[in-house]
Order: sequence, then C-alpha cells, then structure tokens
Amino acid sequence: MNLESGWTAGLRLGTGENSEPVSMNQTLGGSGGNFSKYALWLDRGFIKYEVGGKPEANLALSFGRFDNPFFTTSELVWDEDVGFDGVALQARHKICSGVTPFVAGGFFPIFNTDFNFSTNQPAKYKSTDKWLYAAQFGLDLKFDRHASAKLAASYYDFRGVEGKQSDPYIPFTSQDQGNTDTTRPSFAQKGNTYRAIRNILPDSLNNFGTSNQFQYFGLASPFQVLSYTARLDFNYFEPFQVSLLGEYAKNLGFDKNVIEKTAVNNRGPIPAIPATPTTITNADGTTTDTTTPPPLGSYQGGDTAWNVALTLGKPVFEKAGDWNVSMGYRHVESDAVVDAFTDSDFAGGSTNVKGYTVGAAVALSPRVKFGVRWMGATQIAGPPLKSDCVLIDLSAKF
Repeated sequence: MNLESGWTAGLRLGTGENSEPVSMNQTLGGSGGNFSKYALWLDRGFIKYEVGGKPEANLALSFGRFDNPFFTTSELVWDEDVGFDGVALQARHKICSGVTPFVAGGFFPIFNTDFNFSTNQPAKYKSTDKWLYAAQFGLDLKFDRHASAKLAASYYDFRGVEGKQSDPYIPFTSQDQGNTDTTRPSFAQKGNTYRAIRNILPDSLNNFGTSNQFQYFGLASPFQVLSYTARLDFNYFEPFQVSLLGEYAKNLGFDKNVIEKTAVNNRGPIPAIPATPTTITNADGTTTDTTTPPPLGSYQGGDTAWNVALTLGKPVFEKAGDWNVSMGYRHVESDAVVDAFTDSDFAGGSTNVKGYTVGAAVALSPRVKFGVRWMGATQIAGPPLKSDCVLIDLSAKF
C-alpha cells in the first residue's frame, strides 16, 4: 500500500497448523478434522520508509513484522517462512561500474515476558527477555552481461536464548518455578544441545535426587552466528541460467568443553560401565539406598554448518513451460544455528543432520507453478537416524 512521500505499508494473512514461525503448511483434514475451518494468522504487518527506490541506490527502514531483510541463498539459518518482528535498516549504493555495496541491520525481540511477570514462589525474580541483534555487509558484482555475483557476511547475535541454571531450590510440584524457567525455548524444532536448568537440591522429599525432579531443559550453547553467503549467476546459455549457491555458518558462542559438562543429548554410545549402588546415611541415622548411573557417552555436538547448491533453468517463470532443476547438499552440526528458525522441511526441521536435496519445477501458466523436491538426511551425532521426504508443491501468485 502506497502511503506517499516514500512511505508504504504491507499486510499479509497466512494459514498453518499453528502459529509456529517456520511453517505455513496446512494438513488437509487437520485443525480438528470433520471439515472444520482453518485458522488465519497475521503473517506480515509493517510500515516502511524508502529513499531512492533504485537498484543502485536505496535506503529503507522497516517497522513491524516483515520479510527477512538479510540476503540468504538457503534455509540454513532462516527458514523462508520466518517473519522478523522489530526494526530493520537496509541500504545500497553503487560506487562504480559493476560494484554495488549493500548493508542491512536491525534488532528484533524474540521473546518478552509480561511486564507484570511474577511467580508462585515467595521470593520474586525479574523477567527474562530474548533479542536478536544482526548486521550484514555485502557486494553486488556484475562482471559482464553474462556473469554476476552477490556476496555477503552476516553476524547474528542471539541474546539470552541459552538456558541458565537456577538458584538451588526444591520444587514440590511441576508448578514450583525456578528463577530461570523462562530461559528455556518457547519454540524449538530439534537438533540443538540441551542442558538441565533447574538446580534441584537432593532431599528426602525427592528421595535424594532420584524422584520428583520436575526438571526443565534449555539450550546448552549461546548463539553468535557468523555466516558467509554467495551466489554466482551465469547466463551464457540464455534463456537458461546456471547458478552456484553457497552458505557457511559458524556459531562463535559455542564452547565444546563447557557444553560437554552439561549436555544431555547429542552424545555418543554409553561406555560399558555398570551402575554403582550407593548407600546414603540420613541425619536421623537411617540409610537410603541409591544407584549412581553409568557415565554418559562423549559429547559429539558441533558448531559449523554449510550448504552448496546448483540450479539450472529459468530463474523467474514468465510463461507456461518455463522450468528449472536444482541439487544441493548440506551439513548442519548440532549447534551451528538455532534449530527454531532453520528449514522446517529438511529432516522434519532439524540441526545435527546432513544430506541431499533434489528438486524440479515447471510453470503451468505465468502465475501457476508445480514443483517436487526430495530431501534425504541422516543424523550426524547421537543415535543413527535417517529421514526421506518428498514435497509436492502447487503454488499460485496474484
């Protein structure tokens, strides 16, 4: 919607199984079944101010909930359905023939507790908020009319998403909150490493730590993700285009030695050491028999992810019969990226996976497209797991 003088506004509705950030997939017969109605969500709602409005010179400031403002070539860090809440600045300016630098940045609330946050504990404690601070610098390069490239480096600083250990206490029920309960994820897929966040004191009320644990779990690693993205386009075979796509991400906040001490998943085989019986003498002179569990397997999580892909065909469908094909491979270690925001289709939405994607699409009309993709993945760390998924898409634009 054009609001004049450089101001625009946008509004978009979407559907899906629920309001999760990474998918708008809706299963036919879902949402209660029996032909019940599907929910509609406010998927985008923003106001934007732009100056310039040209491919070689533009400045844009966005407020609200809008599309990903950062250049990406895959869904390694961000699923294509993720909308960003907050404020974002984007700018680009051509400095010489064939060279156009661009930048983007912003701050985005991920989770905010209520302003009147409190607990059912006699001693109150402050709320917990989670934020994303992000910046990107890149270059658009045009070598000649047949070859071009787009390169970018990005830094995503996720503040407060890792789980924190609580002060020591004894929960009598699952409702007895610890002072770090809100550091656990409000939404997650799978793959990231977790740690226990409630520091539960062993006591006779919980059989000295063997019952009534009422434990919560949070992310074991902080996330400060440095990402490099590249796209190379070759048009020597017009009207077909060949594109090479790549993305590399590394979590600079990951410390394997620290996580090893607290990780409860992404571990290797358990050593063949039997559990050890232990007798505890209580204050009243009685004894309690407990069993010390065997040690955990070695931690096998990692901090690196990368993706490479090749596409061939028409980059933009303009008429019936236009087509393209693609093939890619990705390797995403457990804590390279936040699993809540990565691709929701590959391995069912997961980090700690590697594998191939092969796809093809064809235009049935200028505005209707049919596509099919196969995605095969295996788990990197922990117990063996294999996933094969075929997606069939029929999409229309208007």
